Amino acid sequence: MTTHTRIRPFNTRETYPEQNLDNDLAQAVVAGGVVYLRGQIGQDLDTRESVGIGDVEAQAEKAMANIAMLLKESGSCLEDVVKVTIYLVDVRYRETVYRVVGRWLKGVHPVSTGIVVDALARPEWLVEIDATAVISS
Repeated sequence: MTTHTRIRPFNTRETYPEQNLDNDLAQAVVAGGVVYLRGQIGQDLDTRESVGIGDVEAQAEKAMANIAMLLKESGSCLEDVVKVTIYLVDVRYRETVYRVVGRWLKGVHPVSTGIVVDALARPEWLVEIDATAVISS
C-alpha cells in the first residue's frame, strides 16, 4: 500500500475567508518518491499574508522561497526539481519572473511551461509558480 505524506495541510476557508470555499488541501504531497507542490505565490505560508503587492519580482522571489522551503520539508531540494509551471497575469512580467526563477534553479535544467492567464485566485497576485520534484536517494 502506498502512503502519501501531506505537507502543511489546510482548508480553503482559512486561506480565502472572503470566498465561500471548503476544500481540504496541502501545500505539498509526497507520493512514490515524487513531491507535488501547490502553486506558490507571493504569500507568507505561516501568516497567509500577501507580500510584494504590486511587485512581480518580489512575488516571484517569495514563491521560489516557498518552493525551496516546502521541498526541504518534504525531503527534497531545488536541485531535484523536474518540472516548473509559471502562471503570469501579464506577458510583460515574463522576463522579470524568469530571471528570478533562473537564479533559484541555476544548473538544475527542469522542464518548464509558461502560461499567461486573465487572473489568479486573488487580484493582488501577479505570478504563481508550481513545481514537481523527486526525492533523490
